[in-house]
Amino acid sequence: MPTGFLRYSALIAITLLFVIALPAADTKPPLRVVIAGLVHGHADGFFSHSLNRSDIQIIAIAEPDRAIFDRYAAKFHLDPSLYHADLDETLRTTKPQAVLVYTSTYDHRKVVELCAHYSVPVMMEKPLAVSFEDAQAIAHAARAGKIQVLVNYETSWYPSNHAAYDLVHSGAIGEIRKVVVHDGHQGPKEINVAPEFFTWLTDPKLNGAGALFDFGCYGADLMTWLMDGQRPLSVTAVTQQIKPDIYPHVDDEATVILTYPHAQAILQPSWNWPFDRKDMEVYGRTGSIFTIAKNDVSVRLPHEPQATNRAAAAIPTPYDESLTYLRAVLLDGAKPDALSSLETNLVVTEILDAARRSAASGKTIQLPQ
Repeated sequence: MPTGFLRYSALIAITLLFVIALPAADTKPPLRVVIAGLVHGHADGFFSHSLNRSDIQIIAIAEPDRAIFDRYAAKFHLDPSLYHADLDETLRTTKPQAVLVYTSTYDHRKVVELCAHYSVPVMMEKPLAVSFEDAQAIAHAARAGKIQVLVNYETSWYPSNHAAYDLVHSGAIGEIRKVVVHDGHQGPKEINVAPEFFTWLTDPKLNGAGALFDFGCYGADLMTWLMDGQRPLSVTAVTQQIKPDIYPHVDDEATVILTYPHAQAILQPSWNWPFDRKDMEVYGRTGSIFTIAKNDVSVRLPHEPQATNRAAAAIPTPYDESLTYLRAVLLDGAKPDALSSLETNLVVTEILDAARRSAASGKTIQLPQ
């Protein structure tokens, strides 16, 4: 038999064995989601990164303002049949497995209560609520409806934050003494957010406050996580309107001090930074960790003369990205993480509520223990 034919036959056999040995393609059905609201600017990022995913299927979009839907539909080539004006009707007729919320923060309570009625889990954009009263109502509805309620923070998916957490909990820098968290940007107007987003961000009823709630929630979430859910003893806040001509009804600058039995946190949410930032400094009894944007940390361990920069390790899937995480929690039995959990975010909202009262009264608010 010719040598060339034998070689060809062997190649075919090897190829068939290789194909047979390949793992079966992922045939898991996608998570069927409804989008509730489009007035939150993060909806743009969602569509930019998620429309072509095979693990997520958008089955409907509930937004009362048809013009806003039409703008998104034109930009992202959305099927007009996705449009619904009323969330109740949408949930009743489409039966989703989850709702992603891009409403104002004020509307979170109403959305969760409605979703709980239909037993549909919820993931919302941060923060959880505009008041501690609303946060408690959300928790009550979630328990009654037996649904997951998760809060999505961009910083939950930062390897740098997870590296800091792991170093703290390994004892590398000793017990936490002080944490300083910087969050914000130049301001909603200055970065040209969409008109519908700007309208509610600068409304004290719909947003809860200004920069205090918009960016203070990040630091409160990270500190509560670092402290393993511990509530602070007291909350002291100072807010300012540095740009009252742009933001006449809400603060654009805030500083919040949280005290714990052996530690202190300083949160610095602002719409006055010269650039975007989401970073923190963690000081332990014997060392320090600074997060550098999303992927790096600067670490100074005991007896080291100076800090050194290092890349943060990748976060293991499914805890590395919001939608992968949501699907894993709802369909695969993954455990909810503390950063997005309802329990943590009840503490976050309690902190923000107390900070708002502190800034208004000029007094430190003691939290009940």
